[in-house]
Amino acid sequence: MNEAITKIDFKSTTPINNKAAYVTSQCYTKTEDNITDIKHNPCFSCHINSEAPNYIDDADLQTGFDFSEYTKSNRFINLFKDRTTLVNNISDAEILEYIKKNNYKDSNNNLLLKNKLSSLPEEWDVNSNGIWDGYMPDCYFNFDNEGFDKTPNGKYTLWRAFAYYPFLGTFWPTNGSTDDVLIRLDALFSKDTNGTFNLEIYKLNLAIVESLIKQKDVKIDSVDENKYGVDLNQNNTLDIADTVKFKWDTPDYNISTQKLSNFSMSYVGLAKEKLESNEYLIAPGLYPKFTEFLHSVRYIDIDENDTIKIASRMKELRYAKKTNWNTYSQMQNYSMTEIKEKDDFPDRLRTILGNSEKGLQTGLGWTYQGFIEDAKGQLRPQNYEETLYCIGCHSGVGAITDSTFVFQRKFEYDTFQNGWYHWAQDANGFKNIQEPKTKDDRYEYSLYLEVNHAGDEFRDNDEIIKKFFTADGELKENEITILHNDISHLIIPSKKRALDLNKAYKVIVDEQSYIYGRDAHVKPVENVHKNVIPFTSTGNQKVVFE
Repeated sequence: MNEAITKIDFKSTTPINNKAAYVTSQCYTKTEDNITDIKHNPCFSCHINSEAPNYIDDADLQTGFDFSEYTKSNRFINLFKDRTTLVNNISDAEILEYIKKNNYKDSNNNLLLKNKLSSLPEEWDVNSNGIWDGYMPDCYFNFDNEGFDKTPNGKYTLWRAFAYYPFLGTFWPTNGSTDDVLIRLDALFSKDTNGTFNLEIYKLNLAIVESLIKQKDVKIDSVDENKYGVDLNQNNTLDIADTVKFKWDTPDYNISTQKLSNFSMSYVGLAKEKLESNEYLIAPGLYPKFTEFLHSVRYIDIDENDTIKIASRMKELRYAKKTNWNTYSQMQNYSMTEIKEKDDFPDRLRTILGNSEKGLQTGLGWTYQGFIEDAKGQLRPQNYEETLYCIGCHSGVGAITDSTFVFQRKFEYDTFQNGWYHWAQDANGFKNIQEPKTKDDRYEYSLYLEVNHAGDEFRDNDEIIKKFFTADGELKENEITILHNDISHLIIPSKKRALDLNKAYKVIVDEQSYIYGRDAHVKPVENVHKNVIPFTSTGNQKVVFE
């Protein structure tokens, strides 16, 4: 066992290693190869020309290292460690036994972390009130054939799993982790006007939110609009609808009552009444107030047929809740204020409010909280600095839609279970899933390979480089053709790579050294800066989406 090197302080809000941990390790990648003169642009994954209500619009960060005097130093020193000996000390059998053990719930469906939070350790109790005031785990990862999670006695938790195209680079399983994402709307979105639970209403409201986030039409099971008094397909009559039509007109605003009315799109059931009273609001690209997400990051499991699959053991459990509704103008003002402050005070670091018990605030209406493995492999709260690592991506990049990355990437209606399922429910995994396209109709994963000339931000994934590139660094067209029709050809690792990355991450768990970097690798990462010269060019051409 590799000894823990980091003492975890759960009550402090002062980082001990990196006050700017919201600038991720991937941001320090070397974008130019001094030997081949090839330019590498993984930056376009996050930093893009965004559309309202995301006013960050940070595509310029693809072309320049916009770092401050403090952030120019890469404090993620785990990147530079050689873990070969420590990894070799872990046998294949040992790591497989470890990752197959569920650290979230036991065989009797007891939620282990919930039990521990219910008997709260003093060191986790930030405000010393004897009660856990953050997210209390309540998902059983027990899904029906529509992706709904249920308690052991069959009650809906309202969590719903959905399948999605994994985000670029880091989030591909071949780069170290499997993961899943669940969404939950506020309970009133599952109720009729009498306050009674109605599953059809909840499904419709989820589809309406999906349409608003994707800003496109969404197919649904046929429904009689007369039951809900909402013209879902927007054909100017209440009839049988099989589509939520995305068609948005700005609602009317009454300056005397300060109320919005005449919504071109509406929720159904009790949520429709709450919308009409303006207790809850609706707009393209925004989730309703109190929307929640649950994201588990896991090891890479391997079954008896050597097939890669999602592991039982969690590395992390991440939770997000939208606590406040911000209008378009409020979000624009926030972004403009951030830009002005950065111009006026380039070396001033962001102030992120919150703590490890209640979570950290993005400044845009969301709170994020995380749990991560302790040295014994059990989930514990992330402390302030460990959670800070999540905030930058979820509040400060052009690629997000109202703080999130993947609901807009959810599979469509005509896929398995209409896209509403957990990865563990489909034995085919990513096999034969067609490559996603960008909004301007380019193959997205192929574009990443083309402009990054690698399969991850650090160009550390030799498997992808050997499979998809010639010795001269050119893409192999035959491999790209296979990718177009089967994303598993790219994003799934070999058995050996999966085992190695599992072991490499286990070393970090043993050390509890997450604040120094939690990227899984065996050899030191070479294509990453230890120090960046602020405001120098990356050498890259900007990728712009039409």
